[in-house]
Amino acid sequence: MKLRIEKDSQRGKTTIRLIGHFQLEHVEELQKQFEQNGSQFVLDLTELTLVDLDIVRFLGTCEASGVKLVNCSRYIREWMDQEGKV
Repeated sequence: MKLRIEKDSQRGKTTIRLIGHFQLEHVEELQKQFEQNGSQFVLDLTELTLVDLDIVRFLGTCEASGVKLVNCSRYIREWMDQEGKV
């Protein structure tokens, strides 16, 4: 399954929902979304089914820069926490 990106903007805040399998090749498209939609972002990871190490590190960087991650699965959160300690 490929990654699908859905965007919802309300009151100056943009929620980007990631659906499916997020791979390194999708990072550039997501960064374009960030650039086009101002500074307040929420990444909704409810339907994110599979990530790899590069994506875990990317999500950690996003969060560190102020992007809010919501509905992050436990395995992704634990992996991000582990990578943050490296």
